[in-house]
Amino acid sequence: MLNFKIIFIFLIFLSFLTPPANAEEESPIVNELEVRGLKTVRDSAVRARITQDVGETLDYEEVSEDIKAIYEMGNFEDVRVELEPLEDGIKLIYIVLEKPRIHRVDFQGNYELDDLKLKEELAILPGTSSDIELIQKGADRLRKLYEKEGYPLAKVVPVIRMIDEDRQVLTYQIEEGDKVRIKTITIKGNKAISTRKIKRVMKTSKKSLFSFITGSGKYERANIEVDTTTIKDLYFDNGFIQAEVFEPDIVLSEDKKSIFITIEVREGEPYKISSIEFSGNKVFSDGELKEKLKTSVGSTISKRTLNRDVALLTDMYTEKGYALAMVLPDMILDEPKKEARLILRINEDEIYSIGRIEVSGNIRTRDKVIRREILLNEGDTFNSKLIRRSYEKVNNLNLFESLSLSPRLNSEAKTMDIDLSVKERQTGFLSVGAGYSSTDRFVAMVDITQGNLGGRGQSIKLRGEFGSKFTTYELSFMEPWFFDKPVSFTTGIYNTKREYVNYDKTSQGFMFAFGWRFRDYWRSRVSYNFERTRIFNIDETASEAIRQQEGSKVTSSISPSIERDSRDSFLDPHRGSLNAIYLTYAGVGGDNKYGKAVFESSWFFPVTESTTFSIRGTFGYARGLFGNPLPLYERFFVGGIYSVRGLGFGEAGPRDETGAIIGGTRKLILNAEYTFPILEEARLKGVVFYDAGTAYDNESDLRLRQSAGTGIRWISPIGPLRLEWGKNLDPKLGERKARWEFAFGTFF
Repeated sequence: MLNFKIIFIFLIFLSFLTPPANAEEESPIVNELEVRGLKTVRDSAVRARITQDVGETLDYEEVSEDIKAIYEMGNFEDVRVELEPLEDGIKLIYIVLEKPRIHRVDFQGNYELDDLKLKEELAILPGTSSDIELIQKGADRLRKLYEKEGYPLAKVVPVIRMIDEDRQVLTYQIEEGDKVRIKTITIKGNKAISTRKIKRVMKTSKKSLFSFITGSGKYERANIEVDTTTIKDLYFDNGFIQAEVFEPDIVLSEDKKSIFITIEVREGEPYKISSIEFSGNKVFSDGELKEKLKTSVGSTISKRTLNRDVALLTDMYTEKGYALAMVLPDMILDEPKKEARLILRINEDEIYSIGRIEVSGNIRTRDKVIRREILLNEGDTFNSKLIRRSYEKVNNLNLFESLSLSPRLNSEAKTMDIDLSVKERQTGFLSVGAGYSSTDRFVAMVDITQGNLGGRGQSIKLRGEFGSKFTTYELSFMEPWFFDKPVSFTTGIYNTKREYVNYDKTSQGFMFAFGWRFRDYWRSRVSYNFERTRIFNIDETASEAIRQQEGSKVTSSISPSIERDSRDSFLDPHRGSLNAIYLTYAGVGGDNKYGKAVFESSWFFPVTESTTFSIRGTFGYARGLFGNPLPLYERFFVGGIYSVRGLGFGEAGPRDETGAIIGGTRKLILNAEYTFPILEEARLKGVVFYDAGTAYDNESDLRLRQSAGTGIRWISPIGPLRLEWGKNLDPKLGERKARWEFAFGTFF
């Protein structure tokens, strides 16, 4: 308990029982100030809490507040004040008694969780002051950790042992108990919504065959509390706004290894919307607001739809500068009719502008690399849409492990300051490894990459890959803002060799490209490529089409492209689209003369907050120009992880008279995917997919090959990894019925 002792030793004060009425005039002057009793805490740290100044009269209230402020530092058991007389005033002395320090933190009785994992949960560490509240909070956090790991019966008791008057040893005595799994979850009282649908929205689930992967079957009190709210929201989404979800009944088995959970609901009756009204709106008319709504008169009440409507209406205002606009739904129930009158009450407030834009957390990355992606400047009218888009653009730099962008109100200036905080990820690495490719069998790889050269956002890469059928070397450099303009510059050189079934091919070349960004989502690019290709070691059984390609030829090509990319993330998109046209004209010198065009359209739709449905379509067309044939290596080969999974490279396309894969002059590919989280904290996802596609020469040859399958995606610290299994839905003679595919690189 706080012990305040103020000893006044001036005789003049002893003659009065209370301070004089004119205390301000008769209070002594503080000429000196001292802090006594410090051992480990710095004198300056204590003085920073003291507001009573030297040279001023003694203020009793200030001294009392100073004592409280020093005590609230958490380092002291006792704080008191003494006054010593001086010739022309007093010395004010703050006397403190420091708490003992924690010398060591130990754990006893922990077998399932190691010391390192337990220490990560503690805020009190060796060297910190002994604080009973923090010690007890540590015990609570350890109990919650054990509960999360499947040990809800764990007991944690903190024990303190004194080494001397200044040091303590803190030991957490742990009784882990048995691991407990949820055996059954029973829902009672539900009629309108099935038990299966209710369980699908719950975080809590019973133990299953794959619990060791999914973590299902663990009992966590926090998840149970969330589940009761989630179930109620599910009923609200279906019009049952008076539904009740009672406290779950949790029973532990006799052997204390299983838990049985029963959740009872009282559904009530569904309500419909009888009318929709607006109140407080001046900036937008009722008609303009109503156009944005998904909720309609006569529809069943849905909390999810209503929340979406509130967000859309709020965005209408915040995108026009009304940063603090609020939309509050109010429902007036007509119980006999089971209807509700919906009133959307709007508080528009005022227009705000952008104040200061503060960037923090960037150690290597230069400020301008981040700021040039922010679409708002200081003094601009506040716009929530541009703030969200700025977040996406900074995130898509792929330089940061995490980032947060939040507006901060400055009510006096009528501005919203923007705080952008980033945590940089490792952008330079040396990677040496080996793996297995579904196309090239065993693969070795060496990769030296710096994705943030000099903190300027530039990237440079030196890469070598070696497989049983190929080798490749590549050196590339990319400057995203050439001369500080929204123009990218890329250049690179490469050398590859690959063995095909009937021939070998080598290619050496270089390229450079310029790209332009405009109207936020749009990008255009023009690249030049010079390549010398050699076809050799042609098999005796190869067709005439392959034999005609023998020898060395030079390709000198220019490739313009334009794309609109509104994806919220390049690596793991959840919403938005990518629509692009890529053209190539080979004939700027060189031997090969051909034209090539590829059209691509990808769309991403959020199904839930963490799951995504996407669809992608690709069409390609190529032909030789001026009487020249299209080179074999410029034809389209469909099949494999980047086109139709479950089929081998080029299997979904033409073959020559010998059965060799020769690719087509056209390609058509359709991909549909559904991705879902497996371990969100590790950025590990699952995917199910359907693919259809083919390469062909004539419309009469158009026959889509189909596959379906599943897989996992991992956005690892060094880039995205894919492991997918595809089933060939219509295998031809000599083709495999299914195959595993592995790749390191960007997703669709």
